[in-house]
Amino acid sequence: METSQRRQTGRPRGFDAEEALERALLVFWEQGYEGASLATLTEAMGISTTSMYATFGNKAELFRKALERYDEGPSAYLVRALEEPTALGVATAILAGTVRTTTRPSAPHGCLGVQGALATSESGREVRDLLAAWRTDGCDRISERFRRAVDEGDLPPEADPVLLARYVTSLSFGIAVQAASGIGRDELQEVADAALRNWPLS
Repeated sequence: METSQRRQTGRPRGFDAEEALERALLVFWEQGYEGASLATLTEAMGISTTSMYATFGNKAELFRKALERYDEGPSAYLVRALEEPTALGVATAILAGTVRTTTRPSAPHGCLGVQGALATSESGREVRDLLAAWRTDGCDRISERFRRAVDEGDLPPEADPVLLARYVTSLSFGIAVQAASGIGRDELQEVADAALRNWPLS
């Protein structure tokens, strides 16, 4: 009887792992990696620290899973943007997607991938490196799409795909930082529109 009771006590209570991860994402998005304490995370997720470790691994692994969820949800506009038929359409969709995602009334403002771990202590190096790789990967994918645009004649032959990709991602990251500072959606969209007025055309 006592053994049975101990087993029941030791079992983590049932919870929806997907919902818990979604809540963890919002905490990381709003507070950053180091700003989000384990106590805050587990309270938001509605689970114990033991259950968190058992289900998601350590805090860095939880962040990694939250970033994957961010990619599949709020940041999924990048994948759709890369399918636009022209390079200008790609750039326009990326910046519009950034403006929408970083200024949603129902979500934290700014970008998890930009502000999640720009500055961390040594213990946060893994996550800082993860986000640096995440940003680089996004830029590389855009660069590859622009390279194809040059090959197809959509961009002029002298256009530099890498430079254009860096330009678009820098604008996107800057918009995210401005959004986190409280700049409104309409104003940020005006900035995006102005930045693309001199886009190189073939």
